[in-house]
Amino acid sequence: MSTIEPADAAPSTPGLARRLGLFDATMIVMGGIIGSGIFVNPHVVARQVHSPALIVGAWLAGGAVALAGAFVYAELAARRPQVGGQYAYLRDAYHPAVAFVYGWALLLVIQTGGMAAVAVTCARYVREAANVPLRESGVAAAALALLVVVNCRGVRAGSSVQNGLMVLKILAVAALVAAGLFLAGPPPAGAVPNAAPAGGTLLAFFAALTPVMFAYGGWQTASFVAAEMRDPRRDLPRGLLIGVTGVIVLYVAVNVACVLALGAAGLAASPAPASSVMRLAFGERGATLIAAGIAISTLGFLSQGMLTAPRVYFAMAADGLFFRSVAYVDPRTRAPVVAIVLQGVLALAIALSGTYEQILNYVVSVDFIFFGLTAGTLFVFRRRAIGDADDGGARVPGHPLTTAFFAAACAVIVVATISRSPANSAVGIAIMLAGLPVYLLWRRRPA
Repeated sequence: MSTIEPADAAPSTPGLARRLGLFDATMIVMGGIIGSGIFVNPHVVARQVHSPALIVGAWLAGGAVALAGAFVYAELAARRPQVGGQYAYLRDAYHPAVAFVYGWALLLVIQTGGMAAVAVTCARYVREAANVPLRESGVAAAALALLVVVNCRGVRAGSSVQNGLMVLKILAVAALVAAGLFLAGPPPAGAVPNAAPAGGTLLAFFAALTPVMFAYGGWQTASFVAAEMRDPRRDLPRGLLIGVTGVIVLYVAVNVACVLALGAAGLAASPAPASSVMRLAFGERGATLIAAGIAISTLGFLSQGMLTAPRVYFAMAADGLFFRSVAYVDPRTRAPVVAIVLQGVLALAIALSGTYEQILNYVVSVDFIFFGLTAGTLFVFRRRAIGDADDGGARVPGHPLTTAFFAAACAVIVVATISRSPANSAVGIAIMLAGLPVYLLWRRRPA
């Protein structure tokens, strides 16, 4: 296993350094959730359900699932505060093969494809806000390269940039909420919602949960940096709960503001609802301002991903399940620089290849399969009494019912996603399962 040292340890055997606190944990949680989805997905939800109550209700329901998941991950973080987070939970509860397949899917589908898509989205909004003829590929490459350099300078540098971008994100969301609630005015008179789909309101509501949960996803990535927190048993559970609760408040407020400003039908008809609301409030200058806000939000999401995900590949290499060089820690910055560069290079390659949108379609079903499996690890750890003596008091309220609710919600979202997009889901699951033979081959390699 890798060495993980306190910040003032001797540099003779360099390891990851514990330099993050509660504020860092909270900002990492929120930064992993808030990207560009909240600025676009209210439109997608409104196309599925056509009344203000159901639109806001879908975001509240998604928030309830996210909060249940945060409670589960908070207890897991208190029991197993190890490098790699979710990877370590799956490894210790089930089998290293399950953890390897998760890391494999994270590298090839979940994290890298998502980062590539967000990098291109960031580039598009930078072009719109700056109003200059920049090439999207060049802007995306520059953003990824900059974040690689920052994070290779150490976890403190990466976290400081992430914290600053997160504060700017919150300000952008707050500006959108204020514009929708107080400045945009009432929606146009006579707007009539579209008819409900033939499948019925309940099926439409479940379909609406797919984009909602995609927008809420990402809180689990904070667990990846547990080994670099000064007091992970205390700060990571608190950061998870504070961060997810804060995001729920922001997301529900955004949707209330959009419904009040545009109406349910107007929201369904607006592919860029954030721009529409800001344009109503401030004219074209408002649309430019929110474009800058979305660019900052997407850059913050990329920063969080570059900070957290490489720790999983580092943990895999430390376990002997990935190239040994990926476990290298720079003795000066105490950062897993090879893992960080690997994440950046692969995200850039996918962004430049133009396949990121296709890969992004594979993410939801695969991601929520592992969410459900991770919820199951809590039952395993409790049965084995792993971490009971030093869990710091972090407990899932209402367990086992609340934990089972989260696992069942994940299963419903996976089934709904597969039903809605069977071809893309099948490709994502096939890529995930391809990790099994790779794991078997890797285990047979000479040490």
